[in-house]
Amino acid sequence: MSNPSRRGALKLTAGLALLGATALTGCGRGSDTAAAKASATPIGSGPATGTLDVWAAQGDADVLNKVIKPFEAANPKLSVKFTLIPNAEYYTKLQSAIAAGKGPDVAQFFPESQAQFLDSSILRAVPDGLVEPDSFFKSLWDAGVAGGVAYTVPWYAYTYALVYRSDLAKKAGVKAPTTWDEMVPFFKALQRAGAGHGLGADIGWDVFNGQDVAMYAWQAGGSLLSGGKWTLDTPAMVDALKYNASFFTSRTADTSGPTFLDAQPYFVSGKTATMITGPWVIGQLDTAAKKDGWTASHVATAPLPAGSSSSVSFSAGGSWGVLANGGNADAAWKFVRYLAKPSTQVAQYKAYSSLPAVVSAWDDEAIKGQPLLDAFLTQLKNTRAFPQVTTWQQVATRLGKEMEGVAKGTQSAAKAAANVQSYAESLGTGAK
Repeated sequence: MSNPSRRGALKLTAGLALLGATALTGCGRGSDTAAAKASATPIGSGPATGTLDVWAAQGDADVLNKVIKPFEAANPKLSVKFTLIPNAEYYTKLQSAIAAGKGPDVAQFFPESQAQFLDSSILRAVPDGLVEPDSFFKSLWDAGVAGGVAYTVPWYAYTYALVYRSDLAKKAGVKAPTTWDEMVPFFKALQRAGAGHGLGADIGWDVFNGQDVAMYAWQAGGSLLSGGKWTLDTPAMVDALKYNASFFTSRTADTSGPTFLDAQPYFVSGKTATMITGPWVIGQLDTAAKKDGWTASHVATAPLPAGSSSSVSFSAGGSWGVLANGGNADAAWKFVRYLAKPSTQVAQYKAYSSLPAVVSAWDDEAIKGQPLLDAFLTQLKNTRAFPQVTTWQQVATRLGKEMEGVAKGTQSAAKAAANVQSYAESLGTGAK
């Protein structure tokens, strides 16, 4: 299973905190999600021709040359040229190329961090009839919509769920928690069953932690942005910060570890017994355990527990957009349309374990036959897009930093929420 998140492909988002608001035209958005709408001239069914320049981040796109072989066979007069760029450098190089007027025809984006590109001066609107918006997980489609216009098409998907040691849960006689109130008791039960800590919590105190607590704020009934204004100093955000801190103050998680790279070895060894993480770990745990079949006999998954409002998570993954100044838009959109087909997304899953953004593709036996993915499918149907504003990455980074003091007991949740609100207001939303 690929690892497209948390200091993997999205390691680049830390850099975007500095680049997002200024490197490109400001693209402020007024709400957490937007109604999906496509526009522009429909794309025909004839063969694509010419040369197609495709840029993507290394990772899930590494197998595209294999996945698109049927597309190339159906379009023999088209030459597809791939440029794969290291994840940490990808957006920086793409931004520079666009600013210099030397961007590709079509480029990969990340739904959770693409807001600065959603503008007609940068991307073409998705043509009418190219794809069916309702065929995708809603929040993934919403992440590419600005001002009622769709600019990107989802490609692969992921979200967070609980991954836990089923053997220890069975020994403790407990089931996966379904509410916030059940979380710490569940972790303590796993510790009594032999785990060092019930939860292997992320201790980076950065943009990724900020995304986590934003998710918890949603679960508590809060919003992050409303009417074009930040709504972070709220009872829901305070509850979210307290909830996250409870993992540490209860001693079911440790503020000193594991680090990101240690998360799976700790989990396999029993130093920790639960991860709040993405689906890529499922395919990596046998390797970490150095034993085939270890995952099937030791691991279970479950949707996230619900706060006072819901059990919503965030949506993330990969998407495609066609550059406004690209020279072969017709071929670019035909390429994007091919990658959005359920059969192509299943082929991508088989080639790289990239989970489909098209809901119907999950019915394919290659995916449906993987029971540990069921919780992620359930969770993907209950997700939201992060605010589509250029300053969100900066705000999330500051939120992650403020969380540390709350978790370590050196700052109140109320003070942290107020600090983040003040910082967000000082940045604004990057709107024109």
